[in-house]
Amino acid sequence: MAERKGTTKVDFLKKIEKEIQQKWDTEKVFEVNASNLEKQTSKDKYFVTFPYPYMNGRLHLGHTFSLSKCEFAVGYQRLKGKTCLYPFGLHCTGMPIKACADKLKREIELYGCPPDFPDEEEEEEEINAKTEDIILKDKAKGKKSKASAKTGSSKYQWDIMKSLGLSDEEIVKFSEAEHWLEYFPPLAIQDLKRMGLKVDWRRSFITTDVNPYYDSFVRWQFLTLRERNKIKFGKRYTIYSPKDGQPCMDHDRQTGEGVGPQEYTLIKLKVLEPYPCKLSGLKGKNVFLVAATLRPETMFGQTNCWVHPEIKYIGFETVNGDIFICTPRAARNMSYQGFTKDNGVVPVVKELMGEEILGASLSAPLTSYKVIYVLPMLTIKEDKGTGVVTSVPSDSPDDFAAFRDLKKKQALRAKYGIRDDMVLPFEPVPIIEIPGFGKLSAVTMCDELKVQSQNDREKLAEAKEKLYLKGFYDGIMLVDGFEGQKVQDVKKSIRNRMIDTGDAYAYMEPEKQVMSRSSDECVVALCDQWYLDYGEEKWKEQTCQCLKNLETFCEETRRNFEATLDWLQEHACSRTYGLGTRLPWDEQWLIESLSDSTIYMAFYTAAHLLQGGDIRGQAESPLGIRPQQMTKEVWDYIFFKEAPFPKTQIPKEKLDQLKQEFEFWYPVDLRVSGKDLIPNHLSYFLYNHVAMWPEESDKWPVAVRANGHLLLNSEKMSKSTGNFLTLTEALDKYSADGMRLALADAGDTVEDANFVEAMADAGVLRLYTWVEWVKEMVANWDSLRSGPANTFNDRVFASEMNAGIIKTDQNYEKMMFKEALKTGFFEFQAAKDKYRELAIEGMHRDLVFRFIEVQTLLLAPFCPHLCEHIWTLLGKPDSIMNASWPVAGPVDESLIRSSQYLMEVAHDLRLRLKNYMTPAKGKVKSFFLKGHSLKGIDQITFNGIENKDNFH
Repeated sequence: MAERKGTTKVDFLKKIEKEIQQKWDTEKVFEVNASNLEKQTSKDKYFVTFPYPYMNGRLHLGHTFSLSKCEFAVGYQRLKGKTCLYPFGLHCTGMPIKACADKLKREIELYGCPPDFPDEEEEEEEINAKTEDIILKDKAKGKKSKASAKTGSSKYQWDIMKSLGLSDEEIVKFSEAEHWLEYFPPLAIQDLKRMGLKVDWRRSFITTDVNPYYDSFVRWQFLTLRERNKIKFGKRYTIYSPKDGQPCMDHDRQTGEGVGPQEYTLIKLKVLEPYPCKLSGLKGKNVFLVAATLRPETMFGQTNCWVHPEIKYIGFETVNGDIFICTPRAARNMSYQGFTKDNGVVPVVKELMGEEILGASLSAPLTSYKVIYVLPMLTIKEDKGTGVVTSVPSDSPDDFAAFRDLKKKQALRAKYGIRDDMVLPFEPVPIIEIPGFGKLSAVTMCDELKVQSQNDREKLAEAKEKLYLKGFYDGIMLVDGFEGQKVQDVKKSIRNRMIDTGDAYAYMEPEKQVMSRSSDECVVALCDQWYLDYGEEKWKEQTCQCLKNLETFCEETRRNFEATLDWLQEHACSRTYGLGTRLPWDEQWLIESLSDSTIYMAFYTAAHLLQGGDIRGQAESPLGIRPQQMTKEVWDYIFFKEAPFPKTQIPKEKLDQLKQEFEFWYPVDLRVSGKDLIPNHLSYFLYNHVAMWPEESDKWPVAVRANGHLLLNSEKMSKSTGNFLTLTEALDKYSADGMRLALADAGDTVEDANFVEAMADAGVLRLYTWVEWVKEMVANWDSLRSGPANTFNDRVFASEMNAGIIKTDQNYEKMMFKEALKTGFFEFQAAKDKYRELAIEGMHRDLVFRFIEVQTLLLAPFCPHLCEHIWTLLGKPDSIMNASWPVAGPVDESLIRSSQYLMEVAHDLRLRLKNYMTPAKGKVKSFFLKGHSLKGIDQITFNGIENKDNFH
């Protein structure tokens, strides 16, 4: 976009924001205690929460978009008379912070301080061979894309910290994990305060055992879950070093910090007799080529199987006597997952090159072709998957490009001994319809991007990026048994069906290469771990009941929840490395980041009375309660209605104060999050509330609002391309209210939203113009018309204001904020502009100031600072934060329609008058008012027209 011209208007808004934030802080507008609300009941409260962001960097615009939904909802509900609580925590649990700190420490040890890294060419070669960079993200907070699961970054951790604007002296401090917890949380709070969040900051906290009160709370939660048989111990998939004979957690790794297990579906492709010569010695045995796929739902479209002619494969005997053919690396992984008789032992029965099984005939599950063939693909990698790839050219651009190469190039077929009948009769099978891409999406995309061959890697990567996510969320199945259903809803059930029928297995391998400190390439192994048994029937049943009563605002969100609850079984809740709370009964384990973040909303209700406003819980408690006094029995008394008073030195009235806070604020009335957290965090959120309060459904969550990802100027946000904004950058660039206005306009649905910088700039101008007009009206109060407000235009304007109040109220209630902005600001301003233009007798004072007051209230949830400022200009004695939603008067729809009709007629007349005054050569000066009569427009003056007979 063009360079911005000056910042006068932004600076004006920022100055107002700073003054208003100081006013709110002084008046403690957003601080609220249940003990001061005796006259109110829980029906009058509104408790809103947002998933606490991870503290390994500054907050960015993606975080801001999601949390703005909470912010707007709180602003609206305050106006509707609710007592609102919006607390905000900060997450530090998990591996990323510790892994980044340790990586930084190793770089300093290896390359000095500041480090002298190898030059770029040498660095790239070394990193490609040995190092996978840590992703600055809590990996448990959502699934990685297929692309990111297969590639790594080549930046050093030091360089990443440098890119944050830190000096060498500052970076050194980040080699200690503790420093991350000291550095980033205060910056997050600072940025969020600048945004004007309506948060009670006394209740904020950071997680991990650094905060002893929160640590005690999480220990209580897990002791309760174990007591109720929700936590079990058994084999779970984990990264494992065969050489060391133990799980290889991040601190044990030479490379691959932050890498976890990647789940595949292992498809069994049965080799049909007669076997190829190389396999003839296996006659009488069941022999299978095994292909690892991330897309089991596409198996209906298999046309062939790919192997690389020059890769080495092995055949090994499985525990049930079948022979599996794959790469040695994949077989090694399988041997630690129960595929072989002896753990870690691969009983090899055959070694072969890929070219030796080309042309073999196979029977594949689900496909409509009875026999398919093994064909050559030259782009298969030996270090990912099994080296065997099942081919679905209808939906995979890679498969289609390679398949088309073989079809078109007879010489290529001849080179590898592939007969025509193994390729030419086969065509892509329509199995999934994707909006915009049709029923053969890979074919469509390859044609659109002009992909020439399987070696056209960049275009094929682009094609996959466009298709795969769209296919998962919007793809509709076309095959029998699943016809009409969304891919995301049936993916798991298709996979489970194949596993149940013996056509497939669950298979895991590391997302990327992991090397232990003993220089051993790690595998995924089934190891003993503590896990939450989300598949337990009664627990799942109760959670489904919770979902049934949950407001989701969108049917797609509900379907995503239902699909998750259908497949969710177990979740490992423990790790041996990272930051967090230790399992109280087995302290070698840490509680992982998706498990200590499910019911912490309950902790918000008591946090301010325990922590004394210190996010680390190190200050003196306002109630004089010490962390070590917070035993399981004490927490039971606070959170469980029927729990007896515990044996404790804490006075009863103090515990009753904590209990009162919880009883008043619970349940959570609204939780807002990105839709990518539905399959994990948000589902666990429901499960754990049901587990902790099984007999008190009035403590279960009331509503969850999921939103899509945020694009920036219609493009994906990316640091590498520069299309990226942190929260602090957006505040500097557009002011808080300017940014908030653009966030409200970005989008309402679960589809991706779009923050448009041009809109943010335009919004700043609109807000500046609006406040200047208000100042003008206040100054000219005496000159505005008074007396009866009963002209046609007065009555129309009054009705349009009332209609705007009603529509905007409905949009806010449904959390349709883009629509609320449209009806409550854009259309509302347009009604005022029309009134100003048409009221030739002058605008009426009462209507003008009614408009200013109503407009200020309707806009206040979006732009609270400016609206507070205008509220002061209007001479209001109290804060707009304590104001009420405007009362709508009567709406005369016929009057509004009449006005609209006259506007249309006048517009039509102006156009025709313009044409009349400048006719084409030889044309008679006459014009028509199509579909209109002159009745009712007698007041229009026809200047310059001498003869009305020219009207027809």
